[in-house]
Amino acid sequence: MILFKEAKALNQFLSDQKKNGTTIGFFPTMGALHNGHISLLDQAKKEAQLSICSIFVNPTQFNNPDDFKKYPVTLEKDIDLLVSHGCDVLFLPSVEEIYPPGYKAGVYDLGTLETVLEGHYRPGHFQGVCQVVDRLLEIVNPTFLYLGQKDFQQCQVIQKLLSLTGRNEQVTLRISPTVREKDGLAMSSRNLRLSQSQRALAPALFEELRKSKEALPSKPIEVIKQEAMRSLTEKGFVVDYFEIVDTQTLLPVNDRAKPAVALVAAFLGDIRLIDNLPVN
Repeated sequence: MILFKEAKALNQFLSDQKKNGTTIGFFPTMGALHNGHISLLDQAKKEAQLSICSIFVNPTQFNNPDDFKKYPVTLEKDIDLLVSHGCDVLFLPSVEEIYPPGYKAGVYDLGTLETVLEGHYRPGHFQGVCQVVDRLLEIVNPTFLYLGQKDFQQCQVIQKLLSLTGRNEQVTLRISPTVREKDGLAMSSRNLRLSQSQRALAPALFEELRKSKEALPSKPIEVIKQEAMRSLTEKGFVVDYFEIVDTQTLLPVNDRAKPAVALVAAFLGDIRLIDNLPVN
């Protein structure tokens, strides 16, 4: 595996590769890698000739400074994991490489995508996500971009970003299914921060999503949502939202024939977990 820390050097290397017709599969991460990330690597290796991972904890997408400070860093383990699974290139930039002197952040017109759900509870978050992904795509210029479905709303935002910037003409977005632990908990870097008792509770998020899917044909949506929130609260979660929405607009579902997804965000202590499940 080749390690790059400088954007210019990586860009030159990848430009030379593309001149030779090499296809590039890219998956951006914030480190603390797990099997969900490795599933993206596996897909990149199957579909592209060169696989590249970036590890960069992006400060502009954290609206809570404490969350940024506490984000888990396991770099040595991450590198070992990437090497053992055959990743070709790792990009490990500093903040100055991503946001160099004179960098001016763009403003991205995401519409309602940044005002509902995560956008409502984390104002400015998706502008920060767009800033870093736009910059990474500028540096890497991949053929394929791989994201995980666990961050459902973020996937929609990045799809919008590609359209806004015209990169959808050059980059194909691939969204991979959520990878789960045996008990159903969605794999997440934040899981590393859970205490033993919190980790035992955490799978209840997926259980409520699964129950909402089973109940959808026979119960009113509002009842399903209220029951899920009550159940999670009784178990010790502090729930930001439990919603069932249109998969494209992320707005409340009116027509049950349209594709819908249930999404949940809730705290265990000071650790905020999210999950989702397509329900029809």
